[in-house]
Amino acid sequence: MASSPSHFFVLIATIFISSLFHPSTAQLNSSFYSCTCPNAYTIVRSIVHQAMASDTRIGASLVRLHFHDCFANGCDASILLDDSPSIQSEKHAAPNFKSARGFEVVDRIKAALECSCRGVVSCADILALASEASVSLSGGPSWTVLLGRRDSTTANQAGANTSIPSPSEGLANISNKFSAVGLEITDLVALSGAHTFGKAQCRTFSERLYNFKGTGGPDPTLNATYLAVLQQICPEDGNGGFGLANLDPTNTSDGHDFDNNYFSNLQSLQGLLQSDQELFSTPNAKIIAIVNSFSGDQSAFFQSFAQSMVKMGNISPLTGKDGEIRLNCRKVNAG
Repeated sequence: MASSPSHFFVLIATIFISSLFHPSTAQLNSSFYSCTCPNAYTIVRSIVHQAMASDTRIGASLVRLHFHDCFANGCDASILLDDSPSIQSEKHAAPNFKSARGFEVVDRIKAALECSCRGVVSCADILALASEASVSLSGGPSWTVLLGRRDSTTANQAGANTSIPSPSEGLANISNKFSAVGLEITDLVALSGAHTFGKAQCRTFSERLYNFKGTGGPDPTLNATYLAVLQQICPEDGNGGFGLANLDPTNTSDGHDFDNNYFSNLQSLQGLLQSDQELFSTPNAKIIAIVNSFSGDQSAFFQSFAQSMVKMGNISPLTGKDGEIRLNCRKVNAG
């Protein structure tokens, strides 16, 4: 049956409106380097694999770099820039200071790519590719990474301080921060599931152990047995707050495996960070139902996680002639 003229114009209008709301999806694509640097993903994956052999935390750290980069200024590799006369590095923002790591691995990836195809692959795309490699190499899902991001020539330390969700924030604030960058509640729960691997410093959760919200006692939503374990790892007056605990206490490979145990931990009140446990302990039928779904169905979690990582990677990328392709991820190119 032939379409009517009115139907045709409605279709065109729908496509146009859709493009306004999803411009980055149209600009990024999976074959961006197929001619200019066809071995890009193989190079990234190889170096991530090497790094994971000597540092079980590095996969989680690389995913965290990508996350913190996208939330602060869009997915533009601004988090990788060092201080300079014109730049206040995001590395010194509160969410990243003495906790963001993996920069040396990014440097190695960049050096290898520059040898293979100079001036082609952006640092922002390296973070996206390294995140996928880190998750899939740890037993998690794989996904098609959309590419074509360019690198910023500025950093946004103030934005990093205010836009990146904090481990001690409540669900309402975190939801607002996700919503501000176009991510929904299912994305929030799925992406939080990245805490199924990696470690966290004691200073990010010690308040829950000893003086939760100024009460002088522990967080009542914290499993009592788990509380005792954490108090041994993080004594109230010891180690300067830089001791480490597995984000997933059931992870038997020193925090390396990527699975859905994070969600069953929440159900048994063993979420390490306050922002983790809030997903299950805050009275909210919708978000609790998502946690329960992911706990009972790892495939559903993996599928949602992959979809949410693609969405997150589409937060305000620089494309076309915006930004640049940095030759060194730590500094902008010479004028």
